[in-house]
Amino acid sequence: MTLTCLRKRLAEAALAVLLAAALPAAAEPLTAYKQALAETASRDGDLAAVYRARDYAPIWTGREEIHAARRAALLSALENAHLHALPAAAYRADEVRARLADTRSARDLGEIEAMLSRLFLVYARDVQTGVVEDPSDIDRAIVRDIARRDRQELLNALAEAENPRAFFRGLPPQSADYARLMKARMQLLGTVARGGWGPAVPEGAKLEPGDTGPAVVALRDRLVAMGYLDRTPARDYTAALAKAVRRFQEDHGLEPDGIAGPSTLEEINVPPARRLRSVAVAMERERWLDPDRGARHILVNLTDFSARIVDDGKVTFETRAVVGARNASKPTPEFSDAMEYMVVNPSWNVPRSIMARDYLPRLQRNRNAASYMQLVDSRGRVVSRSSVNFNAYSAQSFPFRLRQPPSPRNALGLVKFMFPNPYAIYLHDTPDKHLFDREVRTYSSGCVRLQQPFEFAYELLSRQTDDPRGLFHARLDTGNETRIDLETPVPVHLVYRTAVTTAKGGLQFRRDIYGRDARIWDALAAAGVALGAAEG
Repeated sequence: MTLTCLRKRLAEAALAVLLAAALPAAAEPLTAYKQALAETASRDGDLAAVYRARDYAPIWTGREEIHAARRAALLSALENAHLHALPAAAYRADEVRARLADTRSARDLGEIEAMLSRLFLVYARDVQTGVVEDPSDIDRAIVRDIARRDRQELLNALAEAENPRAFFRGLPPQSADYARLMKARMQLLGTVARGGWGPAVPEGAKLEPGDTGPAVVALRDRLVAMGYLDRTPARDYTAALAKAVRRFQEDHGLEPDGIAGPSTLEEINVPPARRLRSVAVAMERERWLDPDRGARHILVNLTDFSARIVDDGKVTFETRAVVGARNASKPTPEFSDAMEYMVVNPSWNVPRSIMARDYLPRLQRNRNAASYMQLVDSRGRVVSRSSVNFNAYSAQSFPFRLRQPPSPRNALGLVKFMFPNPYAIYLHDTPDKHLFDREVRTYSSGCVRLQQPFEFAYELLSRQTDDPRGLFHARLDTGNETRIDLETPVPVHLVYRTAVTTAKGGLQFRRDIYGRDARIWDALAAAGVALGAAEG
């Protein structure tokens, strides 16, 4: 038994003696205790309601074994909060132990009872649904609806739990990804404690097979330290080194060409402390998500430029994606919704914001610009451009809509996938196929473009017809705009994860394309989240 464990057991034994002395016999009125508890709890409406309903019976400070078990479980959780990348210092575990050891009266116990419940509710909320109160305060494009658990329900559930430790174990996200992130965090902390991955590789010129010199040696040594390459005395850019570079590139969303160019060297030189921040933010983001993602769901990771269909935890379809551009008006937001239908041969009704920003100025310069667009009035009639003085209108007063009729050159391509939402975001085809060859694919006006939209449609329809391809092409070949409903709506999750684990336990990273993770980390650090051994 360690000295720390011995001290904790002695403290619990001493507390039991103090409880016996501080609390009157059960038959006697607990006036001082109840009065102190009622006064202290009155500062928090939820606490006051719970204790009134219990007639101020203790949850933490009673004499029975279950009370001691709850105290031990809470203190253990608070002392290990750092494992979840939570602001451990804010939970004041040492202060709690000191207050418990200093208990001298029934009034002290009433105050401590309320304090423990209040700390429990703060910790439980943080570990279950996140430290950040409202992510949209950090970035307005993070519009995630976080399902906060009712505080009274949470405290009552603890009071009724037969096994407090099991109850606490069930508070954090139970996803395999969260557990893997916790493990990855501990491994990265170990890496930092050992001095990191060694010296950075000199950046500037690219390194490729056949090269030799100090930069190649530095690249070799860093990849060995990261676990991508077995130890080797080779000082040249060998085939084995090229293979290791490709593996690194695949794990970091880079073009896997085996050549260490500027973007690859930049990612290789990211220190483990920065990777730790990405993992901490990923854990926070995981806490924001509803644990029920849907047995079948669509997952779009914006930083990975990918869209996947997931069935019972396994990816059954995957395609490349293009997401919103990196400027203030076009980044793709993060939220969850449900896909209800697809539109084959869609028209594109230009959003008002895009019309005002992009098209109206062009039409004011040349009424025949963007000739593929139809001008439509409020009654849905196509209007001749020759009858309109475009310069007579502003973005606010322009009374027409712009619509691009169905065609292979339509901005939405030949199919769009709809999950109606306030942000006018959907998934769709595109005629600009060349963009999928880019490493960084931030080119849309906010919606998500798919490289393989037809195959995506076939997979979605496979649950409601024996011939999904035939159904889709029967509608496509008409050339008419047609809606196909999904018999069962499919949840869609647009997420933003720069640290991603794999089913085999691997850890991958992506670039913070919109700078959101940096802002989230700043908020976590301001709340007291620390990187442990990585700091300083």
